[in-house]
Amino acid sequence: MVQQVLYRALVSTKWLAESVRAGRLGPGLRVLDASWYSPGTREARKEYLERHVPGASFFDIEECRDRASPYEMMLPSKAGFADYVGSLGISNDTHVVVYDGDDLGSFYAPRVWWMFRVFGHRTVSVLNGGFRNWLKEGHPVTSEPSRPEPAVFKATLDRSLLKTYEQVLENLESKRFQLVDSRAQGRYLGTQPEPDAVGLDSGHIRGSVNMPFMDFLMEDGFEKSPEELRAMFEAKKVDLAKPIIATCRKGVTACHIALAAYLCGKPDVAIYDGSWFEWFHRAPPETRVSQGKGGKA
Repeated sequence: MVQQVLYRALVSTKWLAESVRAGRLGPGLRVLDASWYSPGTREARKEYLERHVPGASFFDIEECRDRASPYEMMLPSKAGFADYVGSLGISNDTHVVVYDGDDLGSFYAPRVWWMFRVFGHRTVSVLNGGFRNWLKEGHPVTSEPSRPEPAVFKATLDRSLLKTYEQVLENLESKRFQLVDSRAQGRYLGTQPEPDAVGLDSGHIRGSVNMPFMDFLMEDGFEKSPEELRAMFEAKKVDLAKPIIATCRKGVTACHIALAAYLCGKPDVAIYDGSWFEWFHRAPPETRVSQGKGGKA
C-alpha cells in the first residue's frame, strides 16, 4: 500500500493569526467556531457574537446533524452537510480551520474535523490550542458576524471512517477492530453518572479499552506531541498498525482518538457515531459492562 500523504491536522495560532493579518481568509480559507456547551452552562452562539476569530463563521452542530434520529449528535445526510457547509462559503477547494472555545483547549473541533473528512473533505485542520490560547496570546477578535458568499460543496460519504451499531455488534465476535472509548474513566467503568442524562446509565461496550480524551491534551490546551501520543496508545496496548473503532457517549470526543491517531500517522480510525447512547438503548445486556448497578449497565 502506498503511504498516503497526510494533510496537516493541526495549524498553530501563529499561522492563523498571520493568515488573518495577510487577508488570506476567503473562498480558499475558511475558519469555523464549532463551540458547543451543555445546556445551562455557557451559550456558544452568544459567545461567538461577542467575540471570535476575525472572519470566522459559527458552525452550529445542533443544526448540522440528523435531527430525526432518536440518538444524540448523529451525522446529517450527505445533502444536509453539503448544503450547510456550502452556506458557510465552503467549497471542495477550501482549507477549513476549526476551533472551539472550550476551557480544555479543544472539545468539539475534532468532531467537525472528522465530519469534513467522513464527507470526503481532506483539507481540514484543527486550531491547536483553540480559542483559549488565541485569546491568551493576544490575537485579534471581533464581534462582527461573518457573511461569506455561499459556495457549492459536493459531499461523498467515506464509509471506512464511520461504523454503525450493526458493525460494532458484529465486531464483538470477529474482533477485527480494536474498540477504544474516550470518556472519563468513571463513566467508562460505570462508577460515575453520564452528565445531563435521563434514562442512560454509565458503563462501556464489552471489550473496549479506555483512553480518556482529556489525556491527549496538555494542561495548556495544546495537543501532545506525536511521540507522547504514540506512547499513550502503546501503554494501553492499542496497536496503531491495526484497525480501530473509537467510541464515547455520542460520537464527539471519540473524534479526539481519531485525531490523536492521525497525528501518529494513522488516518483511518473509524467513529461509532451512535456510541454509548445508542448502544445502551439497543444492545443486548450482556454486551454492556458496568461496575455499578450489579455489573450490567
